[in-house]
Amino acid sequence: MSEIWAEKYRPRLLTDMSGQSSVVERLSALVKSDALPHLLFAGPAGSGKTTSALCIARELYGDSWHANFMELNASNERGIDTIRVKVKDFAKTMPVGKKFKIIYLDEADALTADAQHALRRTMEKYSETTRFILACNYMSKIIIPIQSRCAVFRFSTLDAEGMVTYLKRIVAGEAIAVEEDAYGAITDVAEGDMRRAINLLQTASILGKRVTVKNVKEASSSADAELVEKMINASLGGDFKAACAALLECIKSGASSEDIIREISRCIHASSMDDERKLFFLDKLGEYEFRLTEGSNPRIQLEAMLASFAASKRL
Repeated sequence: MSEIWAEKYRPRLLTDMSGQSSVVERLSALVKSDALPHLLFAGPAGSGKTTSALCIARELYGDSWHANFMELNASNERGIDTIRVKVKDFAKTMPVGKKFKIIYLDEADALTADAQHALRRTMEKYSETTRFILACNYMSKIIIPIQSRCAVFRFSTLDAEGMVTYLKRIVAGEAIAVEEDAYGAITDVAEGDMRRAINLLQTASILGKRVTVKNVKEASSSADAELVEKMINASLGGDFKAACAALLECIKSGASSEDIIREISRCIHASSMDDERKLFFLDKLGEYEFRLTEGSNPRIQLEAMLASFAASKRL
């Protein structure tokens, strides 16, 4: 693996991006006007937030974009000292050949409240020479004073058709063989995350001469759909012992609790049970997923969930 495809095939211009047509159109108009405001990008991982910021920098500054662009990951450097030192030091220097430079803060929703208030003051003080682009997964975690100072762009997950089109472009560039069904397997696992889809494609291409559904499943280490369906059917039928045996097989195969929960959700949505029962099981699923995010023992919680499913047969 000489080069990471997600970086090798990252779009260089806004018009090269897949999906997000509305966002691309608005951003392109702002770049052409040369009157860029502070920007706030909100959306799920792999939807194009960082790529958009890099494209804006390249289109504004050309070959000198590195001198006028600084990228920081706020989840790694989330304290107030980062804003007071790194961000402020870069903001107060003059841009190279342009009216302003750009500071890109990825995962800005990880900044502490104090750091966000310090950032707000920095945005005000250096607004003549610096533009800020903030990216976050959850806009509700960004304080209102910062939101009000930015033009907000909401990124959505990419649709399967757009993802497949972009993946086929990479396949042609790398001259690899891919089964048509493998594209569907990749988009199912990636769930709208383009970066994850590209990484899956690259990993699967290393596992065999031809990318197959089997290679994709091995590369993703996701929960086996048939095994999860067997587990759910057993629990819904009241056979708790068989459900636990299937769960143990899933865990031994390397599937994480998050992957198992995700596959259970898909299984419930695809089932033929009536809506009232679906609501009951999805409500239970959400409860146990929350417990897992709080740090509870994954196996115990998943077994408890299966027990609640099995007990529902008596309701």
